[in-house]
Amino acid sequence: MVMLMRQQQSERATWIVVACILAIAVIVPTLNLLVPPTSIFHVPTYIVALLGKYLCYALLAVSVDLIWGYVGILSLGHGAFFALGGYAMGMYLMRQIAGRGVYAHPILPDFMVFLNWKELPFFWYFFDHFAYAMLMVLLVPGLLAFVFGWFAFRSRVTGVYLSIITQALTFALLLGFFRNNFGFGGNNGLTDFKDILGFNVQTQGTRAVLFALSAIALAIGYLICRAIVNSKLGKVLVAVRDAESRTRFIGYRVEYYKLFAFVVSACLAGVAGALYVPQVGIINPSEFHPANSIEIIIWVAVGGRGTLFGAALGAVIVNYAKTLFTGGLIAPYWLFGVALVLLAAYLVYRSRALAAAGIGAGVVAGLLVHFLGGEHVPQILLGLAAAAGAAWILTTRAEAAGAALGLLGVLFFRTPMLGISLAEYWLFALGVLFVFTTLLMPKGVIGSLADLRDKIRTRRSGKKAKTPDGVPQPSAAE
Repeated sequence: MVMLMRQQQSERATWIVVACILAIAVIVPTLNLLVPPTSIFHVPTYIVALLGKYLCYALLAVSVDLIWGYVGILSLGHGAFFALGGYAMGMYLMRQIAGRGVYAHPILPDFMVFLNWKELPFFWYFFDHFAYAMLMVLLVPGLLAFVFGWFAFRSRVTGVYLSIITQALTFALLLGFFRNNFGFGGNNGLTDFKDILGFNVQTQGTRAVLFALSAIALAIGYLICRAIVNSKLGKVLVAVRDAESRTRFIGYRVEYYKLFAFVVSACLAGVAGALYVPQVGIINPSEFHPANSIEIIIWVAVGGRGTLFGAALGAVIVNYAKTLFTGGLIAPYWLFGVALVLLAAYLVYRSRALAAAGIGAGVVAGLLVHFLGGEHVPQILLGLAAAAGAAWILTTRAEAAGAALGLLGVLFFRTPMLGISLAEYWLFALGVLFVFTTLLMPKGVIGSLADLRDKIRTRRSGKKAKTPDGVPQPSAAE
């Protein structure tokens, strides 16, 4: 009975998530296209493109959560499949330029003319057809994942060794795509896109459609992954994750199950890359960088491993934070960041004084910044607040939170004083976030909220089981 109720709740949550994603696919383009720019409800076109990029990242995170959260495959090179899908779309978009480039060559892309290529390489053939390009978006990442997974899983390469090999794979592709004679534009990659299916990629309507397609792709990818993990196949995948040797011992060909999930995940990552490229306008070898693949793992960890929706949410949250903190606009309000950290510390350690200090410091700093326009006074206050918060937490022997908070305090205190952009510290802050999440929220946002909900329900059910005078009622067995 309990299992049936949980299954019904899971199905209801799945359809709620899909309905929300599809609602976003309709609402955002509508507010962009139909609402006048003078209205407060108007969504600018650049925001539409930015949100579309977030949705592509969310689909990528869902694909990684399928293999990491449910199969236990920690891939540190999944960005390679994302980039390969992006390059397949980029090749199609480059072929659509057809004589309107800088060198006006009817067939060769500009970078090939510049590098004195005489003929189109064979692997560029047929990319002027949209259907063929979309087939390659799925086929190229899927085939690479199949070949790699076939050898890796049959050789029973698991754990940290598999993670290292996946990172070596994407690094090898990074070096290859950087070469000019590789035929993919070298360091500059593919850019200067003009049309997709005859529509200008820069127009407002095309960007709105691309955003809607990204949301629909995310909904479909989520449903595919949810269908897999809720099926009998998904139960076997979880068994492989929890006890691979035992699952193999009772007769399952573990390598085939892992290979299936790995290939499906790679195809979804390729689709995400294909939708990402026309919205950002460029694809270059930096997408193969191992740091990008590590960032994906952080998205999933922050949102909640093994939740699918949490992975998508984590991708949106972390990338929004990346946009915010690397844009330079947040610097005057950095004390608010410390206030949030202190508030998070309160939620973990239930210290009301600490939360009050954080919130009060944030309010005071915000008022000073707003009315005085100065930067140094709030910065000094922020440094003092951060140091006080770190000392407070350290006295409670919460070393991890204290160290993270102190580190953030020093970082935020030094950065504006030295005139250094926060963008230079983004990866460093991302590493701190990952350590913080791993130590204090191993289940991520969604998993922690689910635990909190279960605790509240357990507490309420415990209270109901007591009589009005506080004496627990005897159970049926008693």
